[in-house]
Amino acid sequence: MSTVDQIAHDYLEKNSELEPNAASSRGTLGHDSELTDYSPQGEAARAELARTTLRQVDEVAPETARDRLAAAVMHDRLQVEVDVHDSGDWMRGLSVFGPMTIASRVFDLMPRVEDHDFEVVADRMERVPSCLSGIQETLELGVSRNVVSARHQAEISAARARVWAGTESNPGFFRGLAAGFSGASQQLRSRLGRASEAADHAYLRFADYLEGSYLAQARDQDGCGSELYQLNCRVYNGIEIDAAQTYQWGWEELGRIEDEMARTAKRILPEGSVADVTRLLDTDPDRAIEGEANFRDWNQSFLDQTMAALNGVHFDIPEPVQRVEAMLAPPGGSPAMYYTPPAEDFSRPGRTWYPSLGRTHFPLWTEISTAYHEGVPGHHLQLGQVCWLGDRLNPFQGLLGVISGHAEGWALYAERLMGELGYLENPDYYLGMLANQAFRAARVVVDIGLHLQLALPPDQLFHPGEIWSRALAVEFMVKTSGRSVEFGTGEVDRYLGVPAQAISYKLGERVWLEVREEARRSWGPRFSLKEFHRQALDLGSVGLQQLREEMRQPRPATAPAD
Repeated sequence: MSTVDQIAHDYLEKNSELEPNAASSRGTLGHDSELTDYSPQGEAARAELARTTLRQVDEVAPETARDRLAAAVMHDRLQVEVDVHDSGDWMRGLSVFGPMTIASRVFDLMPRVEDHDFEVVADRMERVPSCLSGIQETLELGVSRNVVSARHQAEISAARARVWAGTESNPGFFRGLAAGFSGASQQLRSRLGRASEAADHAYLRFADYLEGSYLAQARDQDGCGSELYQLNCRVYNGIEIDAAQTYQWGWEELGRIEDEMARTAKRILPEGSVADVTRLLDTDPDRAIEGEANFRDWNQSFLDQTMAALNGVHFDIPEPVQRVEAMLAPPGGSPAMYYTPPAEDFSRPGRTWYPSLGRTHFPLWTEISTAYHEGVPGHHLQLGQVCWLGDRLNPFQGLLGVISGHAEGWALYAERLMGELGYLENPDYYLGMLANQAFRAARVVVDIGLHLQLALPPDQLFHPGEIWSRALAVEFMVKTSGRSVEFGTGEVDRYLGVPAQAISYKLGERVWLEVREEARRSWGPRFSLKEFHRQALDLGSVGLQQLREEMRQPRPATAPAD
């Protein structure tokens, strides 16, 4: 190993010890029976590891281009981690991506087939009460320092905790996991029963704490303000932004996409509006799948077909990455589809998770692009490729440095790319891609507007000149997306809980497109999409600013033009 690789390897081992939930998420073995300590002591230990490793990285003089890139990625991510800890923002800890959610979602990643699997599940489940106590201790420290979450985030977290806790007539999340054990061991069955009941009760007690104590201390303001927003831009995007310019660009991009949606709608119903067309696409039984199980099967088949169509033509997809599983998401989580990457050794495949939200009717016009986004050529191709590259990437780049702006930007770019490659010739599906694009552009204006308390532009028809509020944001997202109030509410609550993550899709896509055009100009006749994508994805996960800088480095581009 080079010195940089050794530092990254040591950090990975120590981070896995301090953050076993993240270790399980990336498929690192050895800590699946543990849960992350989210107490102030646990947070301080991880921050100290980041500080120490940052000093080590900054003292090294990289000898190769590979080490130079790896050191730059490590410096960027470790510095952000240190800055977040110094800001005290970790003491808020209540959001859709927060510790309470991670502590339950990590169980979705665990194998549950053999008796030994369920023994490991029981080990981890027995640690849930202590894990939630640590989260509560951190929140209490925040209260004492007047670093608290918004009241509405606490209300949402309490409601989710009650869903996971269940009721007497409706078993909670952990009792549901325990019920999946079909082995013969009565001893293990009893242990799982005790552990699952204690875990469910721990979530119930946590909900009681939030509603009975924390809510009274929570802040009224939903937005985070300019300083914290810029910090989160670095966390989720690896870049600093001109917030006012990006806000204006979001409005312009939304208008451009809506104009194209209107033109596309005429291809489906020449005399109809976009609303007329979406109503048709949402209700036409011939354009939908009925039933959760049938939809999951359709999703799996579509993922497999897309993989086969792209492999060897537009991408060279390694054999282990060619496997991806379509899953139905358990209740109580985010209303949006999400992806979990494969284990480090591919013993667990990459998976797309679809929250049905109780629905049984699934119109396909938006699901095509969503499958491209979450599966291939989106998240699964990108993050599966990182796993496959293995020791060709520094351990930090391969397993620890995933950045939302890079990953979500690629996935949204992948939706548009499929249109460019001719896979969205059906106007239903092209309109679905545009709808997804409009939805992500709306996120830009809502997220920045809410957190920075900006005014809506005076030339807009929607509440011109008014200051953004949560209620206006929900109304706007429902209007823009054409989806339910429940969905719009869930989206806005997510934005408010995780500042600057919502902009990562469209902001990241913009950078991916800019970088591609720069490569097209500089490579000249040697440019090909296949070679561009290979070189860019082989960088691993980098911040958006680093993506720009790295793809400007001299690189061989010998493939023939497309």
